[in-house]
Amino acid sequence: MSSTDSQVVVDRIDEHDRVPTVIVGAGQAGLATAYFLGRAGHRCRVLHEHDRVGDNWRTRYDSLRLNTPARFDSLPGTPFPAPRNSFPTAAEMGGYLERYVDLHAIDVTHDTVVSRIDRLGDGSFRVTCRDRVLHADNVVVATGGEHHPRVPDLAHRLDPGIRQLHSSSYRNPSQLLPGPVLVVGAGQSGADLALEAVGQGHRTWLSGRSPGEIPVDVGSFKARLAAPVLWFLANHVLTLRTPIGRRMQSEVRSGAAPLIRVKARHLEAAGVTWLEARTTGVVDGRPQLDDGTVLDVANVIWCTGFRQDFGFIHPPVVREDGWPRDRAGVVTEAPGLYFMGLLFQRGFYSMLVGGAGRDARRIAREILSRSVVRT
Repeated sequence: MSSTDSQVVVDRIDEHDRVPTVIVGAGQAGLATAYFLGRAGHRCRVLHEHDRVGDNWRTRYDSLRLNTPARFDSLPGTPFPAPRNSFPTAAEMGGYLERYVDLHAIDVTHDTVVSRIDRLGDGSFRVTCRDRVLHADNVVVATGGEHHPRVPDLAHRLDPGIRQLHSSSYRNPSQLLPGPVLVVGAGQSGADLALEAVGQGHRTWLSGRSPGEIPVDVGSFKARLAAPVLWFLANHVLTLRTPIGRRMQSEVRSGAAPLIRVKARHLEAAGVTWLEARTTGVVDGRPQLDDGTVLDVANVIWCTGFRQDFGFIHPPVVREDGWPRDRAGVVTEAPGLYFMGLLFQRGFYSMLVGGAGRDARRIAREILSRSVVRT
């Protein structure tokens, strides 16, 4: 954006475009933060890139279910409307978020993409969108970590006849060509989609090191007994306050979250061939693993995660690894700037729907405290 363009845009700001707090992202993290601010009488506006709240869940693959039962999937102020031991689908989660906005009268502006956030000399922020500019005392970046699919460079060297899909664009097996499937990345989405592909009659390989797994089957009687214990561990042990929690944050952020729903034995029983060698090369247009194995496949599903990109924030507030220089979501070098929904923001619970409220309450408290000081 040129300086001339910037002046033209800024001139359009009126009092309607001045908001105490702007929240970027209308997922569970952003909406929970807006809930607590709203209860305190603090005006905020949530900017949402989709046409409807919940579309970030509706666009996930059709078979996706939450890993936590409904009793642990509620946002503050509204229980999740499902049997407590059921596991909601992504579509049900999307509907719940949409109703949440209506129930709590949260101010959401739809179809709005934020292109730039600037911290100004007076400590406030200019939030530049495609068709408007907002001026705010505080900004909460709650965009989550699934915006920029990560695909290795070797993908461009595969035979063009091989159908390639990233997990973000995969919906169901009807998108696959007849023939074998290679799923790259052995995290939760990789395990899910490998099981789904083999279940539709595709010979299926899963490539990637095991990230470990939760030792009980989701939905089993043992899991029901263990759920409160696991919830306690996620909230009070696996946090940044403990050495094991700090180690786990590093592992999780490198893509090593343990398998929860689909386990190694489920894949083996279904006929998936799990090769812990990584996919690192191409031979004659076919994917090659780092142990030299070359696979003749018709499809590749990249379950290789997403990259962080907070380059729209100025001045930059990210480390060399792309993660923010924050303290549990608070950016101390840029007062008034906050993050919500980061992987393992304060603990394992931060990645769970039902954990969003705990982080949101803390960030809202920080914003309210700062607002009192500024006034």
